Amino acid sequence: MKKKERGLRELYESDPEKADATVWGRKASPLSRRGFLKKSGLAAITLAVGAHIPFFGKMPAGLIPVALAESPQNFEIEGKDGLRVLNDRPLNAETPPTLLNDSITPVNRHFVRNNGLVPGSAYDDNTKDWTLTIDGEVHQPKILTLDQLKQFKHYSYALQIECGGNGRAGYQPPAKGNQWTFGAVGCAQYTGVRMKDVLREVGLKDTAIYTGYYGSDIHLSGDPEKVTISRGTPIAKAMDNHTLIVWEMNGKPLPALHGFPARVVTPGWPASTSIKWLKRIFVRDRVHDGPKMTGQAYRTPKYPVPPGTHVPDEDMQIIESLPVKSLITHPQSRMTVTKDQSFLVRGHAWAGDRSVQDMHVSHDFGATWIRANLKDPINPYAWQDWEVNLKFAVKGYYEVWARATDSQGTMQPMVVPGWNPKGYLNNAMHRIAINVT
Repeated sequence: MKKKERGLRELYESDPEKADATVWGRKASPLSRRGFLKKSGLAAITLAVGAHIPFFGKMPAGLIPVALAESPQNFEIEGKDGLRVLNDRPLNAETPPTLLNDSITPVNRHFVRNNGLVPGSAYDDNTKDWTLTIDGEVHQPKILTLDQLKQFKHYSYALQIECGGNGRAGYQPPAKGNQWTFGAVGCAQYTGVRMKDVLREVGLKDTAIYTGYYGSDIHLSGDPEKVTISRGTPIAKAMDNHTLIVWEMNGKPLPALHGFPARVVTPGWPASTSIKWLKRIFVRDRVHDGPKMTGQAYRTPKYPVPPGTHVPDEDMQIIESLPVKSLITHPQSRMTVTKDQSFLVRGHAWAGDRSVQDMHVSHDFGATWIRANLKDPINPYAWQDWEVNLKFAVKGYYEVWARATDSQGTMQPMVVPGWNPKGYLNNAMHRIAINVT
C-alpha cells in the first residue's frame, strides 16, 4: 500500500473531518461528508474509499460515497442492545440497520422515542391502579381497568412503527429535532384489543370525527399539570382493524420504555400517534388540538418549498400515512467480499397504509436494477422481508442501493425528497458500501 493512501486511511480513522479537508480540498466542516457537493475527481474519491470504483462514470454528480457518509456510534441503555442515543432527556435512541435484521424486532433492538419522562408507575409492575378513561363525543363515557379492557376480544399482530422524523439527518439545511438516520423503526408483535371495539362499546356520537390520546408521561419541566404530547387520528383510522390498544409486546408485558401497562399502536402512521402509557381517549368533534397537534408539529407543507423556507402554520398539513420505504439490514456497510463470490443482501420494506409490491437493488449507482425476492407481510401493516443474491466480477468499491415500490406504484426517491421545516418523511433509498477484493 502506498504511503499516501495508508496515511489517509489512518487519518479517516482518527480525524474524519481533517481527512475530508484533505480529500475535498476545502475547509473541514460537519457537512463535508454528507449531502451533495461538487463532484470530485476519480483519484481523490478512490483514495478516500480505498478501492477502485468500477461504476464511477455512472455515479451521480456530487454524490458522497456512503463509506464516507457513515459515522457509527454505539450506545447502551438498560434493556437495550447496541442502540445509538440521540437525546437523553427525553430518551431517544435508534437502532443501527444491521441490528434490525429480524422479521420481528426484539424488544432489546426496538428504537425508543420519548417526548417526556417515563412515569415512575411504568416501572413498578402494578396494573391494579391503572385505568383508561374514554369520554368526549360518546354516548356512554367509561373508565376501564386493565382487567375490564382485557374482556374484549384479543388480537395479536406484527405491526410496524416508525417515527415521522426517521431520516431527518439527511435534510439540508438541517431541521431542528432528533437527527435520526435510519433506525427509528421497528416491527414487533403486539397483543391487545381493537380500538374500534372499545369505541363501539361507548357508542360514538354522530359528531365524533377525531380521537385525542393522552398518556401519563411526565413533562420535562416536572409540572404534573403540563401535558407532554397528546395526538390522535381521524375516527376512520381509529376504527381500522389493526389499530390496537395493547399490553403485550413480543409475548410479554410492555416494557416501561414502550408504554407499560398499555399503549396505542396506530400502524403505518407517525409513531407519535401511538401514544404510550395510555390513560385517556378523548373523542373530539373537531381535529384534536392537544400538544404537538398544532402549528408545525408533525406537519408538512401543502406545496413544495425551497430548502430553508419559512412556511406559515396555515399552509401546513397533518402527516397521516407514511411513505414507502426500505432498509438494508444485511450485510453491514463496508463489508469486504471476494470477486465472483455470491453473497446475500436482505432487508425490509413498508409503505404506511399501503403494501409494498416490488423491491429492487442497484450496484451501479442506479444505472440498472435487479428485482429482489419480496415476501408477503405476515399481516397488514407488518413490514415485508426481501432478499437478493449479488456477485461482482470486478474488484473495487461498490454501493448497493435499495428501492421499494408500493401498491399504488409509488417508488422511493433516489435522493432526499422535498425539504420541509421539521425534517419529516425522508424516504430516500438506503445504500451501503461494499468493497470487492
